Amino acid sequence: MPGYEGLYFQGVAQNLKSEAFGFEAQKYNDKMIIVAPQLSDWGETSANQTIALLEYFLDSYNIDREKVYANGYSGGGETMSIVMGKRPELFTAYLHVSSQWDGELETLADSRTPMYIFVGENDEYYGSEPSQQAYDRLTEIYRSKGLSEGEISQLVTFDIKEHKYFTDRGVSNEHGGGGLAAYDKDIMGWLFSK
Repeated sequence: MPGYEGLYFQGVAQNLKSEAFGFEAQKYNDKMIIVAPQLSDWGETSANQTIALLEYFLDSYNIDREKVYANGYSGGGETMSIVMGKRPELFTAYLHVSSQWDGELETLADSRTPMYIFVGENDEYYGSEPSQQAYDRLTEIYRSKGLSEGEISQLVTFDIKEHKYFTDRGVSNEHGGGGLAAYDKDIMGWLFSK
């Protein structure tokens, strides 16, 4: 799920021209079907459309339901958080990048779908606080369900990057630098190891 460039009014395939997640994902599994919709909004409408689109693909194609991965970047992360709050069981794992959490965390916790949260410490758009709050709340829910710290660490990873992570890779802004996660073998390797 793309960020601003993925909104419908940006023009056909702008999300693919500006973000590398779909192309980089194919390096981990070259048989992967990549679905990268252009969003109607960053809320309920696009979340419901995303669920319907995924259900269509799962019903219409020979897809291994144990290998269904999601990525949401920026505004697309807001939308994907709503999707994950409604139907997390559809996914094997989720990568939440440079965004905030707008969806239900209880539903996500009930499904135990693994999630990786990536954000710059000084993200210019959201800041890192919304990601920290989502992580803290989700781990609190898991603890209340009796999960051990080891079990929780298998289900949710919070990766807050210092500014040096971005500048070392030639990027000066942390929010736009969220796209670097697509090239990070540790992060993408985590996603596709689930």
